[in-house]
Amino acid sequence: MSRTVEITVLSAENLQMNKKPIRGNTFVTVQSDASNDTSATTVDSEGGSYPSWNEKLVMDVPLHARFITVEVKCKTSSAGSNSIGVARIPVSDFVGGYVPENQLHFLSYRLWDGKVRRNGVVNVSVRVKVAQQQPQQHLCNSNSTSLSAVTGVPVAGNRSTGVVTGIPAIWLNYQRN
Repeated sequence: MSRTVEITVLSAENLQMNKKPIRGNTFVTVQSDASNDTSATTVDSEGGSYPSWNEKLVMDVPLHARFITVEVKCKTSSAGSNSIGVARIPVSDFVGGYVPENQLHFLSYRLWDGKVRRNGVVNVSVRVKVAQQQPQQHLCNSNSTSLSAVTGVPVAGNRSTGVVTGIPAIWLNYQRN
């Protein structure tokens, strides 16, 4: 089981390597802690210490994942790459609790280099794609009572944004029989 997550890698700020500003050739990899699948942006060869990608990466993140790791790397002349910095984004920052589904979140995280020193900031936006669910069909007994959905009732007059929900009394009586 997984959820589809759209991560748009926007930009990074104040990137350094060996305490010197980066000249270019940076890219970003994204991976969840519960999967080996990695997505990567294209290389920004002109941005230097302030690269910009504005690139959307779509990935399936397992439901039991706790973090998404974002790593900024710099391509080297020897067809390899060096890590500039890593940020671990808690999945709870954009899923669960009071976070609305399908909501776009703009987030910035501190990057940490291999020696656990601050090394810039990465800016991303994240959206959890909500799957369209098929309407569920319930089989009912021919002598059962049809129940309608419960809707909210405004609280404290027309100017209130609060809503009270409840379980109809007929449902409670129906469950006892």
